[in-house]
Amino acid sequence: MAGEEVKGKRCSANLNSVFYAESYHPIQAGSIDGTDILPHDNAIYRALLGSNAGLYDPFGDPKAIGDPYSTLFVGHLSHLTTEHTLQKEMNKYGKVKNLRIVRHIVTGASRGYAFVEFETDREMRRAYTDAHHKVIDDSEIIVDYNRQRLMSGWISRRLGGGLGGKKESGQLRFGGRERPFRAPLRPIPWDDLKRLGIPPPPEGRYMSRFQAPSPPRRARSLEDARDSSHKHDKRSNHSHRQDRSISQERSSGRQERSMDKEDFSPRQRTHGRKRGDRRSPSHDYSSDRSSMDRSRHSRKRQKSSRDRHDMKSPSLDHSSDETSKYREQRRQSHNARSHGDDRWSPRTDDPFGET
Repeated sequence: MAGEEVKGKRCSANLNSVFYAESYHPIQAGSIDGTDILPHDNAIYRALLGSNAGLYDPFGDPKAIGDPYSTLFVGHLSHLTTEHTLQKEMNKYGKVKNLRIVRHIVTGASRGYAFVEFETDREMRRAYTDAHHKVIDDSEIIVDYNRQRLMSGWISRRLGGGLGGKKESGQLRFGGRERPFRAPLRPIPWDDLKRLGIPPPPEGRYMSRFQAPSPPRRARSLEDARDSSHKHDKRSNHSHRQDRSISQERSSGRQERSMDKEDFSPRQRTHGRKRGDRRSPSHDYSSDRSSMDRSRHSRKRQKSSRDRHDMKSPSLDHSSDETSKYREQRRQSHNARSHGDDRWSPRTDDPFGET
């Protein structure tokens, strides 16, 4: 009883979850939850017959060329879309290596789907994620990986298989990207599924409808792993070398800047100057000019103060005494002229004068 309750809770918790088909089976593709054991339309009968009899060879198409892991399926194309338009839109996600729009064998009209091969797997996965539901020529396209060569047991749509479809035709197929399987709505018939070879629904791998399933990746061999590890080691060594060279360039730049600073040391700065130049080497010309202006101003101030001091105390200086005597003589001569004593008086030593 406890196990049934746990299973019931698990089923109720996964009611809004979905899962995607990893391998193709016609009966399971026609079931909404992947638990049907009987076909319910004639198309499933035809697909089951082709699968059991081996009438369809996914690798027998001579036009299907290129790397399947780098090839993208594009559906719901407009009949007016050309190869040039589709290549222009797909080049936004990576470099397109090959492109083929499937056309009618008689009329040459587009069948509404195409295969686009990119240069690398990474570019294909980028387009697989970003180009889904993109509008090209007023038509909303869908993209998927190349299920024809990558999904085991694949049956094409023209034989009653495929995934998706339109409701008007009555041939809905589930398990793909557009219509994934829902969580089992009824008890899972494990024995019948095992007897008929139908893949059972997964346990614990349910996803949300807003999550996109990842396309299959390339199986790497030991040689590829060794090559990738060797490339990774080379890249790491190259990056280490680049980092080392960058650090060396930075250290050399610092050394050059320090050497430039040493070039302006006091000993080297005084080299080449004149002998009479006694300016301080640690100052620039502006500081030298400012110091010279200050010294001149201080000398002028000292001279003006000395002149004032000389004017106040003329007896301290001999030049000032001589000047005062000369002024006194001039004053006396001026007074004599003003009082009429401007007569000529013969010198005592004059030979023509009186003794």
